[in-house]
Amino acid sequence: MRLPVETERLVLRAFEPEDLDGLAELHGDEDLVRWIPWAARDREEAAAVLERKVGQTAFTEPGGGVAVAAVRRDDGDFVGDLVLMYSSEVNSLAEIGFMLGRRHQGQGYATEGCRELLRMAYEELGMHRVIGRLESRNLASARVLERLGMRREAELIENEWIKGEWQSEVTYAMLEREWRERASMAPQA
Repeated sequence: MRLPVETERLVLRAFEPEDLDGLAELHGDEDLVRWIPWAARDREEAAAVLERKVGQTAFTEPGGGVAVAAVRRDDGDFVGDLVLMYSSEVNSLAEIGFMLGRRHQGQGYATEGCRELLRMAYEELGMHRVIGRLESRNLASARVLERLGMRREAELIENEWIKGEWQSEVTYAMLEREWRERASMAPQA
């Protein structure tokens, strides 16, 4: 998987030490992490996460994956944290995840960046299946996965005790052949 890569409005690249301010703001926002198992992180915790993300650049073994910083092409502003995790070699399975700062939400950046991660998963890495998992009340993230063409496959009702409550998990998925079908129907430039 080669980085950096450019989309219409974004540069998707490996994380760099200079991304600390953006990542700390993102991971420290209580509202943004409300559906995520971990609590809001302080700057020191975000720095430790960033150190791991800087090294997540190779999609080589299950349990690993690639962490991607999404920045705007025009001004380099940090937009968000995208990931493509390698879940299973035998099943050729990856999982996509994303988190965008508040001021960049609702502008199509998540869809744009994740569309490129899906392309890489299928066309460069040869994945058979990519999933996305989210808390069932996270409607904005569900809409992103639906815009990507992923289908809702399962809902696990109150399957995890997170942050003092039972939460439900929804799984979306797309197969490589479905990606190719969608790509073949896309208008050519």
